[in-house]
Amino acid sequence: MKKKVVVTGMGVISCIGNSIEDFCAALKEGKSGIGRIESFDTAGFDVTIAGEVKNFDASLWMDKKEARKMARFTQFAAAATAQALTDAGLMGDADAEGKRPVKCEAERTGIVLGNGIGGFEVVQESMKKLFDSGPSRMPPLTIPMMIPNEAAGNISMMFGTKGPAFTQITACAAGTDALGQSLDLIRNGRCDVVISGGTESTITQFAIGGFQMLKALSTKRCGEPEKASRPFDADRDGFVIAEGAGILILESEEHAKARGAKIIAELAGYGATADAYHITAPDPSGNGGANAVKNAIADAGLKPEDIQYYNAHGTSTAINDPTETKMLKIAFGDHAYKMKVSSTKSIHGHNIAAAGGVEAIACVLAIRDGFYPPTINLDNPDPECDLDYVANKAQYGEIKAAASGSLGFGGHNGVVVFKKYE
Repeated sequence: MKKKVVVTGMGVISCIGNSIEDFCAALKEGKSGIGRIESFDTAGFDVTIAGEVKNFDASLWMDKKEARKMARFTQFAAAATAQALTDAGLMGDADAEGKRPVKCEAERTGIVLGNGIGGFEVVQESMKKLFDSGPSRMPPLTIPMMIPNEAAGNISMMFGTKGPAFTQITACAAGTDALGQSLDLIRNGRCDVVISGGTESTITQFAIGGFQMLKALSTKRCGEPEKASRPFDADRDGFVIAEGAGILILESEEHAKARGAKIIAELAGYGATADAYHITAPDPSGNGGANAVKNAIADAGLKPEDIQYYNAHGTSTAINDPTETKMLKIAFGDHAYKMKVSSTKSIHGHNIAAAGGVEAIACVLAIRDGFYPPTINLDNPDPECDLDYVANKAQYGEIKAAASGSLGFGGHNGVVVFKKYE
């Protein structure tokens, strides 16, 4: 019999809030966090908007000196982890070095994080210094700050975890795949506790320029940023890139109950597939993603009709939204028209590899508080997108099971299923 895996803590850094309370309130209100880019001069760019994290002070969660040795994506992950461990009651007292070792067996505590591109701002700055002034002017910590695994490494050192520390790199599916790998680690008895989710910070000239050249980002509504991300709407024209981190504390039910933990929800199932189709586009048949959904539901011991809410990948691109709609019809059959589907990316933008972690938290909050987050800006539905996307306003009702899907460049499909904890 599979071990039951539960969620006991959560933490988030996002453009709609740097705490679970603020994040949840913005979801319920349908309040967009998209705005004009402030971190660099966008002169010459077609894209001038993003979901930037605001009022982020790393020193609230970590030592200032240590924070300076971390890229922004690592700072986000560390801050969200500190929140999540505190929420779970696992944050230890500070030792002589200022570190906060977890209040559980270190060797049985793991980390699995999703990341896509690592310290992009570090790469950009170091490349400029290399080509402008030569290698001797490059920052000495360029490599350890830029590589994607350094978020997991730094979190392990900050909180004294000594179990496995992995980084999943499956583009926009990475955060979801990290949760799936964590589920397996606990079920297989390799860990009692896993810190998991995703983190990303890609709002730089290099990243915006690169995605802009792919014609992937929204450009039509830079004058009204809060209306630019509009999944499933006929007038959508691309996604809005965002940064942040979403971290969940996962435990075996046995471990959580033994320490008297507050249990928020159950992580019940995971499915993953590859499209084997195209490097940036999903398979238009929808079969790859549909199989990931089916596998996740079966892994959770559920039937398609048991899922009441689906947090869609819902990027607001011409290709994704109708393909994902087709995918859900294949996976759920007639039930696709009866369940609620929404894309919270309409509110917080596309967090790339952090999306799976951030949107998993949205699912858990939906179960906890009994609400369906809205898809805002859905004013003129695409005829090909004909499901119930909870247009513009949150709806309320008990949710016993919810799923979240992430589709990444390279054809990576990941889906997780959460259940109300009974």
